[in-house]
Amino acid sequence: MTGQEICKPFDMEEGVRKLREALDRSDAVVIGAGAGLSASAGFEYTGERFDRYFRDFARKYHFRDMYSGGFHAFEAPEEHWAYWSRYIYINRYMDAPKPVYHKLFDLVKGKDYFVLTTNVDHCFQKAGFDKRRLFYTQGDYGLFQCSRPCHLKNYDNEAVVREMVKAQGFVADAGKALALPAGREPEMAVPPGLVPYCPVCGGPMGMNLRADHTFVEDEGWHGASKRYTEFLRSRQKRKVLFLEAAVGYNTPAIIKYSFWHMAYQWENAGYVCLNNGEAYAPEEIKGKAICINGDVGEILNRL
Repeated sequence: MTGQEICKPFDMEEGVRKLREALDRSDAVVIGAGAGLSASAGFEYTGERFDRYFRDFARKYHFRDMYSGGFHAFEAPEEHWAYWSRYIYINRYMDAPKPVYHKLFDLVKGKDYFVLTTNVDHCFQKAGFDKRRLFYTQGDYGLFQCSRPCHLKNYDNEAVVREMVKAQGFVADAGKALALPAGREPEMAVPPGLVPYCPVCGGPMGMNLRADHTFVEDEGWHGASKRYTEFLRSRQKRKVLFLEAAVGYNTPAIIKYSFWHMAYQWENAGYVCLNNGEAYAPEEIKGKAICINGDVGEILNRL
C-alpha cells in the first residue's frame, strides 16, 4: 500500500444505506474504536464538563482541559489523587450521557464480533459487550498499578476512588453524577490514608494507562490480546467487516493502519470509516471502503 489517502466520503443517507448492506452481508465484524466514540457519547474533556468538576484546579493551575491536567506535576500526592480521583470517577464510574455505545451494541449483538479499542473508560462493557470479545490495548481508568512497576499486576480502584471523591465533599446522585452541597467548595486534597501505595514494594501507585515503558500488561491484557489474535486468524477467509469508529491519529498504528492492511490483504474483507471530519481510506482499498463523515452517534441513530 502506498499510504496515499483519498477523502471521498459518501453523503450520510447513501453511506448509511451501504453500511447497513455491508453489515447484513458480513460473517463477522471487527470494531476499532477511538476517543471520538466516547466524545460522541458525551465524555467531553473540555468545556462545561471540565469546568463543572475541575474549576478549582483550573483556577489554581491554569490548565483548560482534563487531559492536560493529568500531566501536571502536583506538589503533594494528596493533591494528585484529589485530581485523579475526580478524573477517574467521572470518566469511568459515571455513565455516559448519551447511549452511543448501546446503539453500537444493538448493531452487532446478534453477530460474530470483536472490539479493539484504545479507549480506557469501560463504556463497552457497560453497554453490554461481552468482555471476552474486548481488547483494551491502552489500559483502564479502573485499574491501579505499581508506578515503577515492581510486579506485573493491576488492582481494581473503584472503592478507594469513591472514598476519595467523597472525602473532597462530593456526593453522587441516583444517576452517579457528582455534586457538591450548596455553597461548598471541594477539597483539593484527599486524606493521607487514602493515597495508594504498592502492596509489594511500598512505592507510589499509578494509573494503568499506557504512557511509557512502565505500563503493566498483566494476565488479563495478554489474554485479551490472544483472543483478538485468534479471532482474526480463524476468520481470515470469511466475510469480515472492519468497522472503524472515530479513530484519530494519536496512535493510528493500533487500529487504523492495521485495519487498512487487513482490508487490503484479505480477499473477502471490507472497511468502514466513521469519523467526524476525517473519514477516508487509502486508494488501494477504495473499492472495499465505506467512508461516512459525521458524528458517530448521529450515524448510529440513522442506522
